[in-house]
Amino acid sequence: MPGSEEQESATSQPHSSSKVKKQPLSWAIPEELGIPPDPLRLRLDFHHQAVEMTFFEGETVTSKIVSAMDVAHALASELSFGSGLLPPGTIWWRNTRSGTVVALYVEKHIRQVALQTNIKKAPRRYKIPMPGLIFLCQPGIPPWVFAVKNKPKKETDIVYRAPLANIHANGRSCAGTHKYPTRLEDMVESFFTSFFSATADLHNRSKQFPENVVHLWEFLNGKKKYPLADLVDHGTISDLLNMGMD
Repeated sequence: MPGSEEQESATSQPHSSSKVKKQPLSWAIPEELGIPPDPLRLRLDFHHQAVEMTFFEGETVTSKIVSAMDVAHALASELSFGSGLLPPGTIWWRNTRSGTVVALYVEKHIRQVALQTNIKKAPRRYKIPMPGLIFLCQPGIPPWVFAVKNKPKKETDIVYRAPLANIHANGRSCAGTHKYPTRLEDMVESFFTSFFSATADLHNRSKQFPENVVHLWEFLNGKKKYPLADLVDHGTISDLLNMGMD
């Protein structure tokens, strides 16, 4: 916590004590019920560089500087956290400001994908090999999708841009009108059964076909193995573990 050494030492010694007559907290309920006022016992004041804790015991008021982290730990000690049953392939989960995020690893696999270029015509379908993929999932929300050469084992492992359409440069997929499931175990299949389009960002997803990843699909159509050397770097596993999900 920011602050001076004097503030650090003050966590164990009160820095002020006085005799103050405090007015009790008034209840917003009828007086005829006979419920007594609820006396103030403790107050926390958050300043720019310090947190002050004030105790009220009868007519005595005592205050001292405390660590904001200690306050957070004390409040969190009453909470219980659990992941519940995690979907197959889960490699981590973490809590973010926008909710819990679960990372799913998908093994190398041959996928059938559909590209919708004209709503008046049937979609073009491709059967192509895919590298290993990582899906960062939240219920009902379009996933973030990245590629890897192998299942991650350490935070320094390299992450690549997924060789797929409908994905922004930061890895977040574009849902369009597609509705994603609330069950995370259904997320991957839901992603691949949706129609891809040629209107989203298609660049820099292949070294051989940097201008349009659909050209890569046409090249891979019917093949059995994905050329891992063609993947385009995005970052590391550590970047995914610490990225903002807003």
